[in-house]
Amino acid sequence: MVKSKYTHVISIFQALLVTFLWSTSFIIIKWGLIEIPPITFAGLRYIIAFLCFIPFIAKRKYINEIKELKPSQWKKLVLLGFVFYTFTQGAQFLGLSLLPSVTVSLMLNFTPLIVAVLGMFLLSEKPSTLQWFGSALLIVGAFTYFFPISLIGNEGIGLIIMFIGILANAGSAIIGRDINRNKDISPLVVTFISMGVGAIILITIGLSMDGLPEISFKTWIFIIWLAAVNTAFAFTLWNLTLRSLTAMESSVINNTMLIQIAILAWFFLDESISFQEGIGLAIAAIGALLVQIKRSNSQHQAEKNKI
Repeated sequence: MVKSKYTHVISIFQALLVTFLWSTSFIIIKWGLIEIPPITFAGLRYIIAFLCFIPFIAKRKYINEIKELKPSQWKKLVLLGFVFYTFTQGAQFLGLSLLPSVTVSLMLNFTPLIVAVLGMFLLSEKPSTLQWFGSALLIVGAFTYFFPISLIGNEGIGLIIMFIGILANAGSAIIGRDINRNKDISPLVVTFISMGVGAIILITIGLSMDGLPEISFKTWIFIIWLAAVNTAFAFTLWNLTLRSLTAMESSVINNTMLIQIAILAWFFLDESISFQEGIGLAIAAIGALLVQIKRSNSQHQAEKNKI
């Protein structure tokens, strides 16, 4: 009993570490965008992360599983890679090149709301009253954060790109849930194939548009860190915590990222947050949590398997 409780506490701290690593990604991406165009940057990150998974996927059971995949399963995995990595991650990197980190983070918190709405029509999952209340809070929080709306430079374009990104992110959650709820493909294979597909498309588009830019040693360190630590390692550790944490606990921890990113962006990027914006972020974070609170453990795990 004591050992179980100790393991649970360790899992909480591990999950918090993962959310911290994911939050630092926003800062590191901002630094890297000084030298690298956003699509190329995203492609490099996920190509290297994809390569990091090769030693894990090289086991016989995974190789046999990949060989036995049906054409219909391949289609879903390719679609997931295109939607989640090419569209969602491409939009996030583009958004970060045009918008403050906290704005991008806030918009990504609308994903659970979009998933809940899409789930009504595609998965016959009716949102609860609490989820609807959370949706309302999320909208109120966003309105509080942005009011009065004042866009500078290309921020309007950035918001449009991020809107497309959250639609893609929500779509990928639906696709990922459909793949994972059948439990006929292991999470590692799902991630490996979908990431590989999305990364190849991203890097191809990026290099065809901008070529390979001159990248300093420091920026290469950023790329490798994002790929190896914030993607491959963080993914593995997060999935390990899901064995001990409930969906509610994972959701609460995951939603701390909005506040973590705000603090990190203020400290490292001089992105100041007004009192009104801080109130809006807090309301939105609570709303996003309530939207997710009624998901089952299996649904929640299926979503997180794609990160």
